[in-house]
Amino acid sequence: MNANKPAFAFIAVLLLCFTGLSFSANSQSNEVDSSAELSFVHYGDLIDVDVIGSIDGDWRGTVDPEGFLQGLLYAPEPIYALCKSEKAIAAEIEQQYAKTLKDPKVVVKILDRSGRAATLLLGAVKNQQRFKIKRETRLSEILALSGGITDLANGEITIARPADLNCFAGSKDGENKLTMIKLTIAKLLNGEAENDPLILSGDIVTVVEASPIYVIGGVNTPRQISSKDEMTVSRAIASAGGLAKEAVESDVTIYRRDGKQTRTLAVDLKKVRSNSQEDVTVKPFDIIDVGQKGKTKPKFPPSINADSFSRDIYKLPVRIIE
Repeated sequence: MNANKPAFAFIAVLLLCFTGLSFSANSQSNEVDSSAELSFVHYGDLIDVDVIGSIDGDWRGTVDPEGFLQGLLYAPEPIYALCKSEKAIAAEIEQQYAKTLKDPKVVVKILDRSGRAATLLLGAVKNQQRFKIKRETRLSEILALSGGITDLANGEITIARPADLNCFAGSKDGENKLTMIKLTIAKLLNGEAENDPLILSGDIVTVVEASPIYVIGGVNTPRQISSKDEMTVSRAIASAGGLAKEAVESDVTIYRRDGKQTRTLAVDLKKVRSNSQEDVTVKPFDIIDVGQKGKTKPKFPPSINADSFSRDIYKLPVRIIE
């Protein structure tokens, strides 16, 4: 195990950061026991075992990959500590130490929680980052701290929650499983509590992106736009700032992947306005190239250097919430 592996007040901030989306999806109860997350032993925690009146029985270290404390002098059996409270662990140690020591008194303390797994925030947010969570933190807060949701979001948020990296209600000792939670942005913004769950150490939170459409050439703001709704060529061009001065509105080409091949569709915006040509509905991953005066269209589909959200997660900035 790799050791380096409040609430609705932030909704107002999100509303300022995020506009124009209206979606719905099924929700579920996602509440967890925050006391377990904050006070129970996790992987990466530095634990101190102090036996009152006995130096030999003292111990300091972290749990092993299976969640046990190993190497306690007077404990013949390993002590399972993962996702248990300090008092519960102390009671187990006292029980084993009593076989050797007379009426032992044990104090267990978590000295350092900084080694807990980072929480990742990825996808359609202004600033992807990692979080070290040291207090109760909800989804709305980390979204606000990221700068808000971008217009590339498709309306859904997923939380991947490894059971072995936190102590949420329902996890079982030693069990290694992944829980997937699916939420909707619209319900979060509406203030529905089950769509603003507590975020735990090790969670991977992804604001899901809509499939991209690219608008290039003779537009004021060549850009990637999202294909959340049905969108026509003219609407896509308007989303990219409209036609530039040098645009040739009768010369618009759509490059569309069809299996391993790329086919082209020609669109004349003058004919579209006069209703003599259909305003073609664009599809995900289409490239819309607006002709420009004095420039020849390429023989081959243009190459798009997309600004991918799939960055190296280990290079993302780390923010401590304490």
